[in-house]
Amino acid sequence: MADKIKLGLAVVLVVAGIFGYYYLSEHALVLRVLAVMGGLVLAAAVAWTTAPGKQFFAFSQDSWSETRKVVWPTRKETFQTTAVVFAMVVVMALFLWAVDASLMWMVKLLMGRGE
Repeated sequence: MADKIKLGLAVVLVVAGIFGYYYLSEHALVLRVLAVMGGLVLAAAVAWTTAPGKQFFAFSQDSWSETRKVVWPTRKETFQTTAVVFAMVVVMALFLWAVDASLMWMVKLLMGRGE
């Protein structure tokens, strides 16, 4: 039950930050953005003290460690893969254009409008 109250408080803090943005409409933009950021930071701090917040934090740490394990392609491999994709797109576009043109020609021929 306490976790639900804390999560509700976090939502209220986010809403308060957004309200502060519009309430301070006549002030400098920096203050308005700080109001939103303050609401978000306070909401995150409150949400972090809940059980779901701690689970999310653990999940994000695990995700970050898994990201480090990924073998990212080199610049050369990225350019080669992109070139192959673009070439395949051109080939498929030409193929589909040829199929469309031939079907259009056949339909015109069947309807007696062929030349």
